[in-house]
Amino acid sequence: MILSLKQEIKDAIKSLGIVFGDIGTSPIYTFSAIFAIIPTSLENVMGASSLIIWTLIFLVTMQYAWLAMSLANEYHGEGGIIVLRQILIPKLTSRKMIALVSFLAFIGMSLFIGDGVITPAISILSAVEGLQFIPSLEMFARYTPLIAILITFLLFAFQRYGTEKISLAFGPIMFIWFIFISTSGLKALLLQPYILHAISPTYGLQFLYNHGFIGFLLLAKVILCATGSEALYTDMGHLGRRPILSAWFFVFPALCLIYLGQGAFLLTHPNVHNIFYEMTLFQFQPFSIPILLLSIIATVIASQAMISGLFSIVYQAVAMHIIPRLHVEYTSRKMMSQIFIPSVNNFLLIFVLFTIIKFQTAQNLTDAYGIAVTGTMTITAILLTAIFFLKKMYLKGLVAFFLIFINSAFLASNIFKIPTGGYWSLLIASIPLILIIIYALGQRKLYNMMKFITIAGFIDKFTRLAGKIHRIKGTALYLSSSTDNIPTYIVTTMFTNGIIYEENIIVKVETMKIAFGLTTHFKQQITPGFSKLIIKIGYMEVINIEKVLTSLDIHPKVIFYGLEDIRTKNLFWRIYMLIKKMTSSFVQFYRFPVNKLHGVVVQVDL
Repeated sequence: MILSLKQEIKDAIKSLGIVFGDIGTSPIYTFSAIFAIIPTSLENVMGASSLIIWTLIFLVTMQYAWLAMSLANEYHGEGGIIVLRQILIPKLTSRKMIALVSFLAFIGMSLFIGDGVITPAISILSAVEGLQFIPSLEMFARYTPLIAILITFLLFAFQRYGTEKISLAFGPIMFIWFIFISTSGLKALLLQPYILHAISPTYGLQFLYNHGFIGFLLLAKVILCATGSEALYTDMGHLGRRPILSAWFFVFPALCLIYLGQGAFLLTHPNVHNIFYEMTLFQFQPFSIPILLLSIIATVIASQAMISGLFSIVYQAVAMHIIPRLHVEYTSRKMMSQIFIPSVNNFLLIFVLFTIIKFQTAQNLTDAYGIAVTGTMTITAILLTAIFFLKKMYLKGLVAFFLIFINSAFLASNIFKIPTGGYWSLLIASIPLILIIIYALGQRKLYNMMKFITIAGFIDKFTRLAGKIHRIKGTALYLSSSTDNIPTYIVTTMFTNGIIYEENIIVKVETMKIAFGLTTHFKQQITPGFSKLIIKIGYMEVINIEKVLTSLDIHPKVIFYGLEDIRTKNLFWRIYMLIKKMTSSFVQFYRFPVNKLHGVVVQVDL
């Protein structure tokens, strides 16, 4: 019992570093962003504080901690918008609805990537800006963008080596961070306890009513307090539901204390601008440099958590054949979820640097931050609503439906930020979305253009001709996306070129709808000399093909696979052809033994 409790506490603390880095560092810039556009007054402070508290209740606690995470057992504990798509699709009968759900999930995933660029930029910039409030370091404040760029370079350069060891320290550091912001908020709150009335939603509703359109536009700043909330569900597969929920019961009060404390401090110091730093450094003046260092480290952890989450969700999409097979490196022998995707890392690095250079300050970046987050949240609410109603869980379905309207209000408010910065995250998100659409349509077109022979026709031909062709000693594997329809390259290799081994096995690697797992179905001697092997793996499973084959007593002499030589004059298909050439092939992705591979070229005109 005691050991179980200790492990639960340990996992909860670990989740502070993996899951709550982004939402935990939002207090550095959220209040300042709000009061950069409205004057300080009792009504405004109470209204903004109330809106923040209830945003955390509705969008984080209800949407993610309760609704989304209640689906923990649907996919072996995995989470994320791609998983919601996989849960929902089997429940749909209409092809149009399946296409619509897939498109929404693809948009949500792309927006999540756009959010992943803004998060490191605004987090690191906002932390480094604390230099201007420390007299002994004030001279370096002019170099804030340069220092942020240097930290960003180091952060992304470190990704190649993995985070297995350093991640052990992330949780305790974030635990210290949450204790610090709780203490700071409580100190300010005790000096102005009237702010506690802001817990009532009436202050937020009254604020919106009295300010009309301005109050509506202000929602685009309020949503900054909930950035990173999607990590509760997306990162669920790393730790499980219970540790994350346990940690949220600690994180939520800490966030409430710091936001209410900032409101209290603003009531007594109405002329401050950077509310977080001016409050904390006023309270703990002798520890100004440690506070700055803690803030920078916390924002680096927040950025690291977002980058790791992006690697995971991109790998999910690759394994589900939603995007091309990108080269993946595994950085841990103990945890297969510890991965590094060089192309994604380079993409993020380039755009994070551009973002820092372009926007220069965290305040400017708040105009770019929010639309991608609210877009992802709105799509999540829509998919949750559909899932719960189809599962006949009507209470949760009604709550999720209600949350669609709340998310939509935040999304609509953020649309007005598009001209001043919101376009940037949409521009970034459009890149993976276009890639997904071109790849999906290209794969469908390519499949329709390929010629196949049915398994019955193939066996008939194999039986008639195999005895007339000299058999080569050993076993040959033929890789195929299907074991019911045989691709042209196999027919050409065997019957046109006369290459038939003593044992010939068609191998299909199939991705299952669960995150982890490995099963094999080996049908020997369908006809003498011909067998079928189906290897089924979870979409986040990492397999060693050679070990799988050895366990089945299969020792291939050669492994054949098809290579498409695509020829086209159509610009759209040329882009698809370029994508295919730049990404890993099937055999590279699953790491088939290179010394046994033989590619057979098949010409295809698109």
